[in-house]
Amino acid sequence: VATSLMDTLAPEGVGVVIEAKHLCMMMRGVEKQNSCMVTSAMLGSFRRDRSTRNEFLQLIK
Repeated sequence: VATSLMDTLAPEGVGVVIEAKHLCMMMRGVEKQNSCMVTSAMLGSFRRDRSTRNEFLQLIK
């Protein structure tokens, strides 16, 4: 997602955070209810500049 946004829009930077339910863990095997997985990608200025990255992460909390 982050790479596609970066390639298509050509911004100075892209930050993407995705949270999703992990159905495999909820439905079989481990059977942990409300199990969530979080993944993130930071490109461009979001990767280079710590203050930009931190501001983004604070805004999405």
